[in-house]
Amino acid sequence: MCAGGGGGGEALEAEAQIAAFEDTWHWTAHASDTFDEVAGRGDDVGRLLGAFVEALGHNDVTAYLTMMAPRLVELRRVMKPSASIYLHCDPTASHYLKTLMDAVFDARNFRNEIVWRRTSAHSDTGQGARHFGRISDTILFYSRTRQAAWNTQYGPYSEEYVERFYRHVETGTGRRFQLGDLTAAKPGGDTRYEWTAPDGRKVLPYRNRYWAYSRENMERFEREGRLHYPRSGIPRYKRYLDEMPGVPLQNIWTDIPPIGGSKEYLGYRTQKPEALLERIVEASSNPGDLVLDPFCGCGTATVAAHRLGRRWIGIDVTWLAVDLMRNRLRTTFPGDFPEDEPDSPRVDGEPADEAAALALAERDKYQFQFWAVARLGGTPRGGAERRGPDRGIDGAAAFPDRDPADPDRPTLSHRQVVISVKGGATGVRDVRDLRGVVEREGAAIGVLVTASTRTREMEREAAAAGVWRSAWTGDAYPRIQLLTAGEIVRGARIAMPSRLSLPQYQPAPRAGERTEQGELI
Repeated sequence: MCAGGGGGGEALEAEAQIAAFEDTWHWTAHASDTFDEVAGRGDDVGRLLGAFVEALGHNDVTAYLTMMAPRLVELRRVMKPSASIYLHCDPTASHYLKTLMDAVFDARNFRNEIVWRRTSAHSDTGQGARHFGRISDTILFYSRTRQAAWNTQYGPYSEEYVERFYRHVETGTGRRFQLGDLTAAKPGGDTRYEWTAPDGRKVLPYRNRYWAYSRENMERFEREGRLHYPRSGIPRYKRYLDEMPGVPLQNIWTDIPPIGGSKEYLGYRTQKPEALLERIVEASSNPGDLVLDPFCGCGTATVAAHRLGRRWIGIDVTWLAVDLMRNRLRTTFPGDFPEDEPDSPRVDGEPADEAAALALAERDKYQFQFWAVARLGGTPRGGAERRGPDRGIDGAAAFPDRDPADPDRPTLSHRQVVISVKGGATGVRDVRDLRGVVEREGAAIGVLVTASTRTREMEREAAAAGVWRSAWTGDAYPRIQLLTAGEIVRGARIAMPSRLSLPQYQPAPRAGERTEQGELI
């Protein structure tokens, strides 16, 4: 089981994408209610949380701990005896989280505090920093019981170790090897016989020593080219470097580089490398096991689990995150999650009918906005953490077209579609406002998404905007398009030359063979 933050990104790197994944926790009325509920239980977790708040006060750190406490309790509840949990955090709260996890999982089930070097050296001194460079994060590793699954992970040997212990190089193959003793201090079975060296000499083990292997095994070693003969003629065993598993992994990880600039980087600054999650999944699970990531972000853990043949469940609270993960899985594993299959991967909790979509709009207009933009194949703009003016644009999409000034050129340009989402009452004024935005942005098409049914006056105002004609196809498309939440649920999409012709998110590398499909929540 994996539990930890994720990260995400998309091609346009919209501000809403960044804001939706920022770890911002504040002491609000909701935090206060949660604290009262947890502390009121009177158990070890409740008493510890109460002590934290009493000692530290009401602030962002205690708000975060209050959020994490009941979630850790629930995660422990659903974990099997063979399960483990990994919690990724920075040094700001790692010491508090470790104490909290001791209370939840029992300190005896603590396994490691892993230090991951997440970035290279920082040059903060020039900016007046009065501390050592902060380049590491912490990963807290606990098991549910002492019977938790475990697969030892190995790292490469150092160059110094290789030069010292594997200094021999085999002629012809170039394979490095070290020499092992073939004798033993005590006899056992067929261990006292003469061995014929390649030069014809008959040799015995050293004085007061015995062969460690039977004649049959020695003959097999000879056939396999495993024997090396020094001047004494007494054979020694070749132990090849490329057959060794490596150094058992320790709790300081410096061999997984930062993700920025790599092919798998999707544009979000706190995205984790797939190698990091693959190591965790491989260490504490086996093929066919179930991996849960309750804070998915951009879904790195789900991608790692799928690639390694594990079943998985990913959970996030924003539609922006769910859509990002869905697109990442489709891009990375196109054979497993075809884009033309709407329920691939399966998403539980997505509005399945008009009533559910309207309920989402009433409950949280920002999540309704993210959901609608995502269903239309757009990229979000603005968002719950950016409550200032959005300049009338909640999302954008693009499609290819020829340059109207030179329609015979083979090179395609890209035209913009702006999307405005209204979760409450709407009218003609909203249509007029969208027309103004389209003209201001030089967009080809504007789409107004409404929770409520559109009026005839709104339809007439939209029709008055005319059409936009593609220089590529010659087809005409309504300049202003009106869509309701119910129509989107039933499959309505933007009328434009080539829907989803541009990726919504920075494409992830393709990989993986087909395994059992997981689900997003």
